[in-house]
Amino acid sequence: MDGSFRIGRLFGIPIMIHFTFLLIIPIFAWLIGTDITFTVSMVSDLFHVQLNDELITQGYIPYLLGFVIAIGLFLGVFVHELAHSLIARRAGIAIGSITLLFFGGVASIEDRDTDPRVEFWMALAGPAMSLALGLVCIALLYGTPLVIADPALAGMVTYVWGYLAILNILLFIFNLLPAFPMDGGRVLRAYLALRMPLHKATGIASTIGKAFAVIFGLIGLVIFSPILILIAFFIYIGAGQESNVTRYKFLLKDVTTREIMSQPVMSVQPGMPLTEVIAMMYQTKHLGFPVIDRGYLAGIITLDDITRVSSIDRDAMQVKDSMTTDVITLPPEAPVFDALRIMTQYNIGRIPVIENGTVTGIITKSDIFTVMELREM
Repeated sequence: MDGSFRIGRLFGIPIMIHFTFLLIIPIFAWLIGTDITFTVSMVSDLFHVQLNDELITQGYIPYLLGFVIAIGLFLGVFVHELAHSLIARRAGIAIGSITLLFFGGVASIEDRDTDPRVEFWMALAGPAMSLALGLVCIALLYGTPLVIADPALAGMVTYVWGYLAILNILLFIFNLLPAFPMDGGRVLRAYLALRMPLHKATGIASTIGKAFAVIFGLIGLVIFSPILILIAFFIYIGAGQESNVTRYKFLLKDVTTREIMSQPVMSVQPGMPLTEVIAMMYQTKHLGFPVIDRGYLAGIITLDDITRVSSIDRDAMQVKDSMTTDVITLPPEAPVFDALRIMTQYNIGRIPVIENGTVTGIITKSDIFTVMELREM
């Protein structure tokens, strides 16, 4: 993920931190520190403990406690994501990394069709870990006065455990809401997928997730909570994206590039003037051509490549002067969904198909979407 840097590995999984994580920690520390009186009362009332706040409210200590609690919260988020990852890896699913962001954590899990039973337990593992952490914090809260004799110090430590217990239990509850693609939404999808095709289960879970996102957004507007509005935005976008990906996988299942590639391939030579290529584009309505040199693929020339050249220089330039030489190719037996994923990832519109070193066809985004429309009928 762009903007992330690695801080280590755990159980063989790379641990990353996004730069936004470093920005949110001091903000959380400040928010917790400025609200210290209310939260001390909240912890005391909720857990029925007497808190000596002699140290808690002194000088800069509220903000230091806020910093400690913010770090503790994100450690809890990390353990939450680690639980997902370890269950996934046990099922043979590859884990790319765990990244801590300003709104929580993300585990980069291999994109593949997962057995609904496996996804069910993967999705539950994170919230279950948050609940376990909350219960551990409660136990430590009640145990602190037994091991720390100083009432003021005991009050401060008890407050930290109490606040972290509340946050982890809230994480447990919030993540179990059936708002796909959150954990609760994935649990719902896994349950539905045992009774219907995955793409239909994803569609239902996605619709419910979007409804929750709208509710979160409205509540965020009413109570002026930017964080809740941001969460609503991510849920809404995430639900739509995952639903589309699952639908595309279903529609393109078992379709290979050989079946839908265009052939014979219209190609150009490296020495062809750019003006002739533009004329070919007008004539054929194609916006890109493979560049063939002595029978082998030398590059690809697209409308984007040409528009990067000033209109004054185009008359004097040839294909080889502006073509893209680092060309992504696929074999004829490659799944079409892989082609769509690559096109989306690298923002390209076409991929040459290579067999035995020769360009045998070309596949475009419009080819793929046409096939999807036909298969959806």
